[in-house]
Amino acid sequence: MADLEIPQLVLIGLIFVWSGFVRTSLGFGGAVLSLPFLLLVLDEPLVFLPIIAVHLLIFSSWIAWRGHRLLVAENGGRTPSEGNIDWGYLLKAMKVMIIPKLIGVIGLLTLPGNVLSSIIFVIVMVYAVGYVLDRPFRSNSRVLDAILLVLGGYVSGTSLIGAPLIVAVFASHVAAHQLRDTLFALWFILVLIKMVSFLIAGVDLQLIHHLWLLPCALLGHLLGERAHQHLLASRTNLYFRVLGGVLILVSVVGLVGGSAG
Repeated sequence: MADLEIPQLVLIGLIFVWSGFVRTSLGFGGAVLSLPFLLLVLDEPLVFLPIIAVHLLIFSSWIAWRGHRLLVAENGGRTPSEGNIDWGYLLKAMKVMIIPKLIGVIGLLTLPGNVLSSIIFVIVMVYAVGYVLDRPFRSNSRVLDAILLVLGGYVSGTSLIGAPLIVAVFASHVAAHQLRDTLFALWFILVLIKMVSFLIAGVDLQLIHHLWLLPCALLGHLLGERAHQHLLASRTNLYFRVLGGVLILVSVVGLVGGSAG
């Protein structure tokens, strides 16, 4: 990113504010709802994925630990028998996802950047159509659960945007009061695998850019905390429909721009 102009860097900073806001307010989507915009500024996924991964590690652990502390406080300082994370289902799902996840990581490191970008835009467009039609992914069978987890693990390995597929399954099996923190625990595990692969492959982690992008994500995180109780209330359907329309537009522009280049 050293060769980017000031307006491009400002745009990247604003997108990371958006990423932090979405991640905290929804419990997922910090990557899938920001990566398409980042790729329009600089069409190189491996520049942004390490930065997004570090942010996920920091904020997912922060939110999950904060959820645990709040639960303990609500129980008079005692750890309740049912925590804020459903570890049983989390471990069960990881057994299904781990191999596709590793295969996806290999795909990330071998596929050309333009091919990976096109895959990301197509996947995001599919998700966005579901948002616009108010028909998000839902799972109601063990076979479909396994298929979605396998696909979610693979897509997470390639680009960190497998969350909508994974959430579709977890939302059907994890209690509502545990879902958000269980997802954050899952993101931490999946992203940790990704970071190890980056280190082994010698990928540039863009460490110098964390100095100014982490505060941007923190600002979004703080705003997302305030919006968490209100964002998905009465205007949830409208919010996702507008968001889906914007993502479709962005994906079309990205795909057309990539083919023209």
